[in-house]
Amino acid sequence: MELNSVKEADVLIAGAGPSGLALACDLARRGVRALVVEQAASLFPGSRGKGIQPRTREVLDDLGVGEAVREHGGPAPVGMTWKDGERQGAYDMFRRAAPTGAEPYGEPWMMPQWRTQEILLARLRELGGDVLFSAALTGLSQDGDGVTARLTTGAVQAAYLVAADGGRSTVRRALGITMEGETVDPSPTLVADVRIAEAALDRADWHIFLGETGLLTLCPLPGTADFQLVAQIREGMPDTTPEGVRALVAARTHLGEDDVTEVRWSSDFRPRAALADRFREGRVFLVGDAAHVHSPAGGQGLNTSVQDAYNLGWKLGQVLLHGAPATLLDTYEQERRPVAAEMLGLSTRIHRGEQERGTAAQQLGLGYREGPLASGRAGLLEAGDRAPDGPAGEGRRLFDAFRGPHFTLLAVGTDAPFPACGGTLLHTLRTEAAEAYGNGLFLVRPDGYVGWAGEDTSGLAAYAGRLGLDLDFA
Repeated sequence: MELNSVKEADVLIAGAGPSGLALACDLARRGVRALVVEQAASLFPGSRGKGIQPRTREVLDDLGVGEAVREHGGPAPVGMTWKDGERQGAYDMFRRAAPTGAEPYGEPWMMPQWRTQEILLARLRELGGDVLFSAALTGLSQDGDGVTARLTTGAVQAAYLVAADGGRSTVRRALGITMEGETVDPSPTLVADVRIAEAALDRADWHIFLGETGLLTLCPLPGTADFQLVAQIREGMPDTTPEGVRALVAARTHLGEDDVTEVRWSSDFRPRAALADRFREGRVFLVGDAAHVHSPAGGQGLNTSVQDAYNLGWKLGQVLLHGAPATLLDTYEQERRPVAAEMLGLSTRIHRGEQERGTAAQQLGLGYREGPLASGRAGLLEAGDRAPDGPAGEGRRLFDAFRGPHFTLLAVGTDAPFPACGGTLLHTLRTEAAEAYGNGLFLVRPDGYVGWAGEDTSGLAAYAGRLGLDLDFA
């Protein structure tokens, strides 16, 4: 994409990582003009955030890439511990559950981050969008009407700017937003994507090597021929060269240097947990690692980041295109910052061995009951809860009905009247049995949470007006 073809945008997104691409897909399907700019010349090449939690799989399915994620990923392997070249026994690090009617995904899904980004970029291009690569943001200014961003390729004016540019966010620093946190582990960590000779190590297990010099793991990455190598470095600094990676593997496993046939990517970092003191400054929003940095333990960083984008996207769409009050955008920070803080705590406890990866890591239980957009309760649910899946009749599922940029008004076991609503903003669905809901009316937000719930329509029209929905019960 040439910058000269897009000098203005509704939303400028800085960063083509998982959160930036997910947001761009969500905005594009709403008809919002979004421009993604990325300072690198191509997508991130490594596996880093490889775990996709069940809730994020639901999000990706709604964005139209569920089948691609299923095709290119796979279940997390069971851990296999080693000592002195001998297998010591299996160790499963994750809670696994069979899919249910309400929760169609029961376990984490493994897929390298580069593949997730490729899938999202392909979807963005299907929707008519793209990424402008080799375009670094060098400065910005804003006023009551919009944001002007200075790039190495020129200037872009937008109504809003979203910083999805990572833990060292240029945008966050330009705004003077501080990020408070702590070092989770004083030792640096090396991470690399490597290929191992087929006869040297099987791909059925997640191989775990324990020793005095620290933990080293080799995890087969589904849909590829690669393993992700993660190693604690307790003395000195990591050597990320191919020679250094091969030497490390040989020193701390039973494998030889020649068994590492290729080092495809490598990097190092110090595990830390940090949270921005605010997620918004005027017309600029922070999402993903720009807003919160996690230890990789528990697989929460990428997942929390994608869900930031999912929360913000529909709100920007409603304000820009459907007349919702600008105050709706205040609810992004009000809803997402507490969730990010909760997930940061979980990641840190898992990293330190204080908590196992359990139900909380799957993020299905997260919600916004205490948030500013939660109103009412009915049946088994309270506003702010995740809207469960279930049968919708004629062979369809509720998630099939929810899929898309619209709101859904779901009537379960009630003949309460449906309102008129202009355009395609609201879909209505009536069912006699949705076990996870109980009887009542449920207004399901575009991001799959119950916004309003009640036994009848009292107060629904007034609530919907806050979201840019004009409901007519006449």
